[in-house]
Amino acid sequence: MVQLTTIQRPNPKNRDAAKKFYAQVIASGTVDLERLAYLVSNQSSVNEGDCYAVILSLVHNIIDELKQGKIVKIDRLGSFQIAVNAKGVDSAKNVNPSVIKSVRINFRPDKKLQNKLNINTIDFSIK
Repeated sequence: MVQLTTIQRPNPKNRDAAKKFYAQVIASGTVDLERLAYLVSNQSSVNEGDCYAVILSLVHNIIDELKQGKIVKIDRLGSFQIAVNAKGVDSAKNVNPSVIKSVRINFRPDKKLQNKLNINTIDFSIK
């Protein structure tokens, strides 16, 4: 069950407009790599240590491929891609790596994953 709370937010385009109330998800905890390895090992014939090693290797290789500028697509999970926040400059010839302020990873879920996680497949409750 996914717990929801109610929050009040202003309109970012018009701070003078009346605030509205929105539902927001309350995280019920965190699942780490060890837990995922344990779950996978209990659903297969592979032991927990091997699952952990494979997942760690996958993460390492995703990072390496992203550093090469590639989009990493994992079927049924989604795609990872590097994105940057950069300072604006006055001329195209002034665009260079020094204008980059930060790097992030964008994730786009696979359509199959997105379809399996929808409003009809989740039980919600208000806390």
